[in-house]
Amino acid sequence: MPKLKVPGLQILVHIGALVPLAWLAWQFSQDNLTANPIREIQLRTGRYALNLLVLTIACTPVYNIFGFKPARQWRRTLGLYAFMYAGLHLLNFIGLDYGFNFALIEEGIAAKPFALVGLAAFIILLPLAVTSTKGWVKRLGNNWPRLHWLVYLAGIMAVIHFVWLTKSKADLRVPLVYGAIVALLLIVRTPIIRRLISRP
Repeated sequence: MPKLKVPGLQILVHIGALVPLAWLAWQFSQDNLTANPIREIQLRTGRYALNLLVLTIACTPVYNIFGFKPARQWRRTLGLYAFMYAGLHLLNFIGLDYGFNFALIEEGIAAKPFALVGLAAFIILLPLAVTSTKGWVKRLGNNWPRLHWLVYLAGIMAVIHFVWLTKSKADLRVPLVYGAIVALLLIVRTPIIRRLISRP
């Protein structure tokens, strides 16, 4: 692919990641987020975060299998947007839902295991976002890729969060599909499978 097209594709990645937020903000300003807007914001930001996290995890396998170099460049961008939506997801929970009442927040998390797992996933993503700069890549050296393998743990915990959130509902197909995708991407990254599918 010509190099001149990469910046344009990068811009499309930014636009694609920001459009859901813009649409959510617009619908909120128009009072058009169902009868329970706080819950709707919670669901949407969580879904956006998970989608972007899965895309982040998929970048390296896409490069290894298809040799699509821009995918490696998008990995950091998508990861940071996933973190942003996860942060908005958490902020909505502790701010709009619980009004920053930390006593109630503690009780709410203790009573909802899915919230605890979701918080753990966010905490894992935090150092990954902080160390995503070129400066941190140089400082950490060989430890940088080891640290960023934690994105898979964050992905697994995010799926568990989703599964437990929908546990009382009849249809678990959607969270299980996410789980299958994350599991497949993790299998693809194992050394044996990676050697079999990587481009020469």
